[in-house]
Amino acid sequence: MLEITGIHRGIVIDHIKAGLGYKIFKELKLQEVAYPTALIRNVHSNKLGKKDLIKIDNVIDLNLNVLGLIDPNLTITIIENGQVIEKKQIKLPKTVVGILSCKNPRCITTTEHNVDTTFHLVNPQTKEYRCEFCNTRAKL
Repeated sequence: MLEITGIHRGIVIDHIKAGLGYKIFKELKLQEVAYPTALIRNVHSNKLGKKDLIKIDNVIDLNLNVLGLIDPNLTITIIENGQVIEKKQIKLPKTVVGILSCKNPRCITTTEHNVDTTFHLVNPQTKEYRCEFCNTRAKL
């Protein structure tokens, strides 16, 4: 029997689309930390069929834009003293800075190294973004 105990103070990333948990785990570099973490894959879910979830026995800063790009339907639960104190529903970010790369070789973001890329969401259904500088579109 698999047993993952509750956490006293930390974060639970839940409702991750099955198969994306490992990508989030790596993006957060949780394989390098000294505190307890758990990646649980292919858990039964009434809502999703199957899901992944991550338990982090520590409070850390999370880049919600990166998480929203990976899976815009996940939830973040903050735990203090064994109790849920906050629950956040993640959405696809409307603007992302410094995360996506522009594919246009003539864009200022590819020729100037000190300019951060900025992309704006143009189509949430297809997860399509537009570069602020050259209007090149990028799909996730």
